Amino acid sequence: MGATQVHHRTCSICEAMCGIVIEHRDGEVLSIKPDREDVLSRGHICPKAVALKDLHEDPDRLRQPMRRTTSGWEPVSWDDAFAEIERRVADVRTRHGHDAVAIYAGNPTVHNLGAMLGIGDFIRAVRTRNLYSATSVDQLPHMVASHAMFGHQFLIPVPDVDRTQLFVCIGGNPVASGGSIMGAPGFSKRIEALQARGGRFIVIDPRRTESAEVADEWLPIRPGTDVFLLLALLHEVFSSGRVDLAQLEPHVTGIDALRAAVLDFDTAALAARCGVPAERIASLARQLCDEPRALVYGRVGACTQEFGGLSLWLIYCLNALTGHLDREGGMMFAEPAVDLTRAYGSKGHYDKFRSRVRGLPEFGNELPVATLAEEILTEGAGRIRALLTFAGNPVLSTPNGRQLDRALAGLDFMVSIDPYLNETTRHAHLILPPASPLERSHYDIALSGFAVRNVARYSPPLFDKPAGALHDYEILAELTLRLGTRAGTGRRSARIRHWIAARLGPEGQLDLMLRTGAYGAEYRGWTKLLAALPGLGALRRLLAAPHRKPRGLSLAKLRTAPHGVDLGPLESGLPRRLATPDRRVQLAPATYLKDLARAAEALHRSSPELVLIGRRHVRSNNSWLHNSQRLVKGKPRCTLLIHPDDAARRGIADGTIVQLRSRVGEVEVSAEVSADVMPGVVCLPHGWGHDRAGIRMAVASRHAGVSINDVVDDQRVDALTGTAVLNGTPVEVLATAAGP
Repeated sequence: MGATQVHHRTCSICEAMCGIVIEHRDGEVLSIKPDREDVLSRGHICPKAVALKDLHEDPDRLRQPMRRTTSGWEPVSWDDAFAEIERRVADVRTRHGHDAVAIYAGNPTVHNLGAMLGIGDFIRAVRTRNLYSATSVDQLPHMVASHAMFGHQFLIPVPDVDRTQLFVCIGGNPVASGGSIMGAPGFSKRIEALQARGGRFIVIDPRRTESAEVADEWLPIRPGTDVFLLLALLHEVFSSGRVDLAQLEPHVTGIDALRAAVLDFDTAALAARCGVPAERIASLARQLCDEPRALVYGRVGACTQEFGGLSLWLIYCLNALTGHLDREGGMMFAEPAVDLTRAYGSKGHYDKFRSRVRGLPEFGNELPVATLAEEILTEGAGRIRALLTFAGNPVLSTPNGRQLDRALAGLDFMVSIDPYLNETTRHAHLILPPASPLERSHYDIALSGFAVRNVARYSPPLFDKPAGALHDYEILAELTLRLGTRAGTGRRSARIRHWIAARLGPEGQLDLMLRTGAYGAEYRGWTKLLAALPGLGALRRLLAAPHRKPRGLSLAKLRTAPHGVDLGPLESGLPRRLATPDRRVQLAPATYLKDLARAAEALHRSSPELVLIGRRHVRSNNSWLHNSQRLVKGKPRCTLLIHPDDAARRGIADGTIVQLRSRVGEVEVSAEVSADVMPGVVCLPHGWGHDRAGIRMAVASRHAGVSINDVVDDQRVDALTGTAVLNGTPVEVLATAAGP
């Protein structure tokens, strides 16, 4: 028996990015504990971190490529799998064109250094307009608003929680999530510190969430009406003459158009529609205007609703007009060591083309995933006939999951890069499992850009990958080479990029990005080489960018700092970082002003008797942690929260099995009678539904639960952004049998 060793790492499961300490011996994880010296998490850890051990050791995790046959699943070599993929994708392209092949990328992509470095070339190699991801069931309204207002899809403001005095949270639950588009591990402690210095935390949500429990005030709001609350708040700011753009005043345009549009609404009608008293809206507006260090933060609940695009735009506008955008204690812009706004060439674009069947707009070359099933099922030119999925489970995570289930079953060909045989990958013809997360290095290229403090942390692999295993980036690189164009410059460029990536590896590429980032030493030795190579414009632009404050940051430096390097608090970055054509914040983009007419039309619409919203739990992360016994044990969490008044009218008691029914489907689930939800609202958690035949996830199957997306309507999307409406689905709830 060898000696016990200690490994410092950043947890790669959720956006909190907690620092952890792993004790291990002879290839076995002995314990996972918080890193009390970590520069961001400061000793915080949540229950999900221990799942890294469970994921690594899980007997259900696939460890070699698998092929689906008429007699079941059988192992296949990597060479045979890659050859079959190359052949069958080529056949689909030849018969039906490039757009007959689609890609879906799931949420875990952003937690994976190699995947983030390799997914772009993979997507370009497939050359399809049918690109989908978890973005359009999550943060898409943030990205569309940031592109329209600030000029770049990744220039997304985050709360300066550690210095604010008034934190208004709309549709977010950072106590459970650790922050989302806000890397804030130990959020509860940060709120305790806010309150200790005399600040206030206000949560606006249809449910008394875990965050509302620690808040100074919980303001219930009717699902899907955030846009009306925000219009009322802005109306109060304008009508009271309290507009204060602070240091941004010379760098803002569109204020007159925004004022005219907002003042056209009636505040009494807005308050009545959202259910928040008019006097409380007025006083909240005054609080935001009076407090120099205040912010309004909106998240998944605000995004995934009928007016998610308008809501996020208005949140950004409200912060700007009350002097809290890009200001200490307000909504600020992180400046990480590897900055996506510099490292990625595309600033984003909107509505360059639309989906074939329903005509939904693209954003950044992605189409809304709510249309994926119909693009497979609807006959005609451009129909999807092959699908490549990466780290995603859209059957459980996108609306009308049973329709997508049926659609996937009819594909000509499907490949999944995934470690599990789950509800989605069971339809694949080939599954390519990557190595364990503990067998790869880690750096948060994406999520560091949304942290509440600028930090840089690198984790080397804990274990060597087994012989014959491949990392995600190696799988993507091989597919990129095989699926890229077959001749000419494109093929040569693909081979050159493949050669460079293979020579550098993720670590070499990361080192280059660190050295040429805002905190790195100048690294000009690559300039002549890169200038001579085609297809590397993004790297050339990165090298040519100015170095604001070199601090000699490199991968070598991070290797000597196991707890990370603290790069300092958030700093004002505008107008320097604006990427709009006139270098000004655009308060009134035409697309948003036009969409206000849709909100005005809905203002006097009658509300459904009962609507459905989702929820999350600190022990869960979408659909992919339910095979960990330590995370699912205890009281069942897949229950339907229903208000006592609504339960009494329907003869429902606590524990009653009820039928939850919508236009697209129905599920049976145990009711949990609770005043934590508003009257007229029922609430079901996201990510469950592990009762499909053919999956190989033993623990998850024993705790199957039901999928909220089996009743969420795929036809209901935010018309502006294409984001799925996951909150506010009209439903019926009927008692079917008494519970235990």
